Amino acid sequence: GGAAGSKMAESDYESVLCVKPEIHVYRIPPRATNRGYRAADWKLDQPDWTGRLRITAKGNIAYIKLEDRISGELFAQSPVDQFPGIAVESVVDSSRYFVIRIEDGNGRRAFIGIGFVDRGDAFDFNVGLQDHFKWVKQQSELAKQAQNPDSGPKLDLGFKEGQTIKLSIGNVRKKENSSTKPRLPGTGIGLLPPPPGAKMPLLLPPPGSQGMMQQPTQTSSTEILGDFDAPKPSPALASHTTATDVWGDFATATSSSTNQVAQSTNWVQF
Repeated sequence: GGAAGSKMAESDYESVLCVKPEIHVYRIPPRATNRGYRAADWKLDQPDWTGRLRITAKGNIAYIKLEDRISGELFAQSPVDQFPGIAVESVVDSSRYFVIRIEDGNGRRAFIGIGFVDRGDAFDFNVGLQDHFKWVKQQSELAKQAQNPDSGPKLDLGFKEGQTIKLSIGNVRKKENSSTKPRLPGTGIGLLPPPPGAKMPLLLPPPGSQGMMQQPTQTSSTEILGDFDAPKPSPALASHTTATDVWGDFATATSSSTNQVAQSTNWVQF
């Protein structure tokens, strides 16, 4: 409904593209060959009518109007739906003369010759029509994009959204891991490097401490570091604490015992 309404409003509006105060009109003989019209075949010194030319646009159609210079009364009109096209054709031997197809609104059509006194006026006539149909082409392309919502702009928005969420979070996590792991060997704990060798000796012999057995299977490298440096908290608390929990507890400081683990870990790392 909205598109149809805007189209009707657009077609009701008539804009002026070009006005030239003097135009000569000629009755022309039928086209002799397919090579085009020649102004030299017309009686150029005896125009059949002289008046004003005005080009208007209503929707996608341009109208070449030949009007009386004083009263503005319409003498003839040529609707143009494309340019260049059959409705407007340049002659082969001059840049100042054209052949246009006029219509009377009742289905009758005729071809007449028009000529400008000045080459600049003929140039403006050409440019006015060209600019209008460039605009028509742009409107057509915009309408096609509106009918295809899966076109380029929407894909660009999706790409930017994914890039912001996935890449930024991924980078933060990578930084945490990379900042934690390289510092672990520096603590002097021989059980950690390399990881495969570290876990096997702890699991095979039956150690006296149950906490030592459970930690390598469930905890991260950050938690192991915290338990060795601060053995005061109970093993059960450390075995269920992940790296993310340690950082979260340090920020909120909800528990004094957990805060002690987080502060100890933080002291070693920084």
